[in-house]
Amino acid sequence: MIRKYWWKILSIVLLVYTCTYGFYVKVPRLDDRMKESIRNFFFHVPMWFTMMILLLVSMIYSIRYLRNPTAKNDAYAVAFASTGVIYGLLGLVTGAIWANYQWGSPWSGDPKQNGAAIAMLIYLAYFVLRGSLTEEDKKGRIGAVYNIFAFFMLFPTLWILPRLTESLHPGGEGAEGNPGINGKDMDVQMRTVFYPAVIGWTLLGVWISTLQIRLAILVDKTYNHD
Repeated sequence: MIRKYWWKILSIVLLVYTCTYGFYVKVPRLDDRMKESIRNFFFHVPMWFTMMILLLVSMIYSIRYLRNPTAKNDAYAVAFASTGVIYGLLGLVTGAIWANYQWGSPWSGDPKQNGAAIAMLIYLAYFVLRGSLTEEDKKGRIGAVYNIFAFFMLFPTLWILPRLTESLHPGGEGAEGNPGINGKDMDVQMRTVFYPAVIGWTLLGVWISTLQIRLAILVDKTYNHD
């Protein structure tokens, strides 16, 4: 049993470790405003890492669906996309909480924030599109094409456009701002929490997705049986 569910156990262990040691580990004092709020780094940034991984898997299954249109491939694509969007929304929420302490407002119109919101709206439109279609074959094919498009839209909205303008995110001083992760600000002790957090949240995302897949397949079998 342990061999079969080892990764689920690992996910729980890593998340418990993150949620406990993350509040005790010594963090660098970068400035007077950030203080202890930098601990949100262990939650906010892993949400985006996990989101990208889950949405990548979703896109891969959409490609597989176009090559082999089966209900299983479609179920995998939808499940990983929905879980990825949940992580994206959690990333927005944790980011807003952090921004409120660091920048004085939960939403300051930062390019990274605006880009993340646009990316989430694009993905939410994916589910609206699927819900508007009644034919399963058309829903799967059109949804798969849109899902692929939505994934590639993540790059300009999250990684490219925010780098071309001023940003309040790390390194975002003046026109040469770079709203990416500043590795110099993450010392060795922070890394001992950050990387386990990314792995733990990712495994949890996969776990949630597999539950959705099992439910979708069960509903599909019940529907076809009836």
